[in-house]
Amino acid sequence: MNKDESIRFAARYLEDLLSFFGINVAVNSTIDDEVIQLSVPSTSLNSLLIGKGADNLRALQHIVSMALVSKDAEVTRVNVDVANYKRQRADRIAEKAEGWISKVRQSGQPMEINLNAADRRIVHKVAADYSDIETHSEGEGRERKLIISKIEN
Repeated sequence: MNKDESIRFAARYLEDLLSFFGINVAVNSTIDDEVIQLSVPSTSLNSLLIGKGADNLRALQHIVSMALVSKDAEVTRVNVDVANYKRQRADRIAEKAEGWISKVRQSGQPMEINLNAADRRIVHKVAADYSDIETHSEGEGRERKLIISKIEN
């Protein structure tokens, strides 16, 4: 299954999956950096679809991704967003990252933050705009932490 077919399949598969919950919506699909972006519009069941700590959202992503793998799709990485939840969360994390970076720049002391992989990626991107700040992750699995530190000249 080529890239375009993969995108169409993923959107249709998610629409079919949502219909089991009685949610009949058109899923918007795009591709960015070899990741299929699926956007579900706001419905009365947003909280069910997102779940506590976005667990249900991650489960939906995994299901769609595994369906693509089983179809031998060219693109199998999927990002599902419901009612712009992830975009809004990313904006909030980026705002927090600016504050964390400011504290590290003022104090000169490294800061250790416990974040999930997606949130760490956001902080890494924000920190890349600062020539005097570096970030890296340490640890394994759920114990993995982000370290923000000032680069010493």
